Amino acid sequence: MHYQSHESWATYNLDHQQHQQQHATSSLLELIERLASENAVVIFSVSSCCMCHAIKRLFCGMGVNPTVYELDQEPLGKDIERGLMRLLGTSSAVPVVFVGGKLVGAMDRVMASHINGSLVPLLKEAGALWL
Repeated sequence: MHYQSHESWATYNLDHQQHQQQHATSSLLELIERLASENAVVIFSVSSCCMCHAIKRLFCGMGVNPTVYELDQEPLGKDIERGLMRLLGTSSAVPVVFVGGKLVGAMDRVMASHINGSLVPLLKEAGALWL
């Protein structure tokens, strides 16, 4: 797995006191979209979350090397979590998986895609799997 560090976030530091809430939300969603599209598989995670660990193990077990953003270790992590909750329409923000820059979803959607066989073609199309 490839864990991203603080430097990835530095140029996208949001100053909520200078921007309206709507602009801040738009900026957060743009940040999420940019981060999600930089690599074939991106997982937004929290290091202490057992479901996040399970998702990371699933992808590694399939031979995929996901890029992982541990939100509890990032300066904008809480803001990103709120943006992900808004994007998903849920009260839980992690884990969230993007493949090829496209939202796959949270744990339930990823597992359903894996079980029904639609996850592997997505990974191949994104260049994350070669077989």
